[in-house]
Amino acid sequence: MENEQSRYSRLANITQIINTKLELREVLEQVTTAISEEIVRCNSVGIYLPQKDGTYRGFVGKPELMGGMTLQSQVIDPANDPLAADVIATRKTIYIRDTATDHRPDPRSVEAFQIKSLLALPISYNGELFGLVFLFDSGTPMDLTQSEIESVEAYVNMAAVAIQNAKSISQKEKLLEEKQLLLDLAQELSLCSTIRESLKTCFTYLDKTAAGCELAAHIVKPSLEQGGKRLEFYKAGEKTEAEWNEHLIQLGSLASYKELLDDAVSLRKRMRLVLNGDKDLLLFPLIAMGKVQGVISAISSLERENYIEDPQILLAQSIVDATAPVFSNLLYMDQLEVMVEERTSALYAANKRVNSVVESITDGFFALNKNWEYVFMNQHHFLPGGKKAEDVMGRNIWEVYPDTVDTVIYTEFHRAMDERMTVRFETQSDEEDYWYEVTAYPFDDGICCMLKNVKEKKKYEKELKRLANLDLIGQMAAGISHEIRNPMTTVRGFLQLLKTDELLAPHEGHFNLMIDELDRANAIITEFLSVGNTRTSDMRKMNLNTIINDISPLIKVDTFNQNKHLEIYTQEIPDLLLNHNEIRQLIINLYRNGLEAMEPGRTLTIGTYVENDNCVVLAVQDQGCGIDSEIIEKIGTPFYTTKDEGTGLGLGICYAVAARHNAKIEIETSPEGTIFFTRFPIDKPIENE
Repeated sequence: MENEQSRYSRLANITQIINTKLELREVLEQVTTAISEEIVRCNSVGIYLPQKDGTYRGFVGKPELMGGMTLQSQVIDPANDPLAADVIATRKTIYIRDTATDHRPDPRSVEAFQIKSLLALPISYNGELFGLVFLFDSGTPMDLTQSEIESVEAYVNMAAVAIQNAKSISQKEKLLEEKQLLLDLAQELSLCSTIRESLKTCFTYLDKTAAGCELAAHIVKPSLEQGGKRLEFYKAGEKTEAEWNEHLIQLGSLASYKELLDDAVSLRKRMRLVLNGDKDLLLFPLIAMGKVQGVISAISSLERENYIEDPQILLAQSIVDATAPVFSNLLYMDQLEVMVEERTSALYAANKRVNSVVESITDGFFALNKNWEYVFMNQHHFLPGGKKAEDVMGRNIWEVYPDTVDTVIYTEFHRAMDERMTVRFETQSDEEDYWYEVTAYPFDDGICCMLKNVKEKKKYEKELKRLANLDLIGQMAAGISHEIRNPMTTVRGFLQLLKTDELLAPHEGHFNLMIDELDRANAIITEFLSVGNTRTSDMRKMNLNTIINDISPLIKVDTFNQNKHLEIYTQEIPDLLLNHNEIRQLIINLYRNGLEAMEPGRTLTIGTYVENDNCVVLAVQDQGCGIDSEIIEKIGTPFYTTKDEGTGLGLGICYAVAARHNAKIEIETSPEGTIFFTRFPIDKPIENE
């Protein structure tokens, strides 16, 4: 009865320890103590726990030292110990009363410890084996009763419960650690702003699950469906792609690795490859939004019994799965940034081309927004008042140029802006002697305007008008000159005949007057024909100074008779292709106009010189009162004259002569006088090649 009470007391004590103590070793030490107290004839009690290699190593027991060997150094190998193998296979208690008759125990241990009897028990719970318990004597058989065996089994069952509890607690603690690890990972990934940062974080946490593993990452290219390289190497710690491939070559798996990468992408599942040197290569696909965004490769030397259920692999997979959505988002952001950069570059190039086109326009071009502010201006646009582009950009055009308000520019620009229509008009610059042809086009944000300087166009139009008048006169002259001259010749002949009649001698003065008027009419017709003539004949190389010197006596006589002065200066000039009579008439007409414009005592100046090495200039300058601007516009028009007895053909003849010699007549006038410049082009000799 006392033994029963002691047994119950020991069981209660062990139960209390199991419920309060978390340290497995302490609980199992209490179990071995209880067994040794229960079976006093037992010399040794040992609990053996399983190892990864399939053996069982001593964990706790009594005594701790036997035959100079510690319990922890003792290893039971079921492959060499039939008794242990039977206990493991049957999960039942085996009692050997006499080791001499049962050869299952390891004979080496039987002989070393003089074991006469032996009790072997499995530590199992719900069919799961947690370890083995061995009780044996030394020299004297234990002679155990069935009740004693059952008592030992009860203690061993308590050990199984303790181991199961410790294992459950360890698993819970590990699960909590893994959950905390994944929470920390999620927090760090949320702070990542680049793909490199996310992969670095992932690699750091993978290294925590399997220290010393080698990691690499490949990214699935966005252009995968268009062919070409499917995966792009991204990162492998400090290794480059060439160094990583060389490492795989050394492990004898580069070709298989590339095939496995494609399989991981296409099959969308974890892949494994056994490498040389007892190493494993694991490939984890980064799957997010149903697509494989990349693959993480891990080379490790961990030995795994169950590849599918290995907790480290499962944890690594969880880390990769947590990284995948962050990686996918960052990859998408990177792709967006690349697209934005590409489109920005394309837009910049397009804008640059547009600006280049606009800047290449030699006419002025500018744009105004709906607030009439300058928003663009090309380099050729001319700004009146000496202003520059930076002075007016962003400012209101009507504030910059208030004088243009209520002008044609103001009216037409508002019409283009308000009615959203293209307008075209011409306007003259007050500050510069320019005519502009303006075109205003509406666009979404305002109007753009192009200003074309048409000063030369206006000049050509004027010249064409003058030439058209000359052509008309020529046609008229050609048509009527002969019809007029024929009767005039007849009348003049009869007048000369009547002069010889002595009876009509008292009327000789009248006859002379009539003949002079006929001669004057004939001269006018001659000039009329000269104006209309557009072809020049009898052109010869001669010097303009020679013609001036030939007629200088005539000029001096006319100047002297009118009580005026004459200055002639001639510089050395090249010979020109000239018609002597026409140039003589041109000079006479110009100098006579100059004399008529001056008061007595004034000076007329005639000179020649070479200008810019490309033309010879004949200059006739008077000291009259100048020519009104309205008259200048009409000078050279046939039959236009300001003289009471003028024909209006003198300057017309001059312009016609100049045109036939490819020369140009230009006028400078002021209240101090007027200068007529006649510029003859110099024919440059053709150089021998």
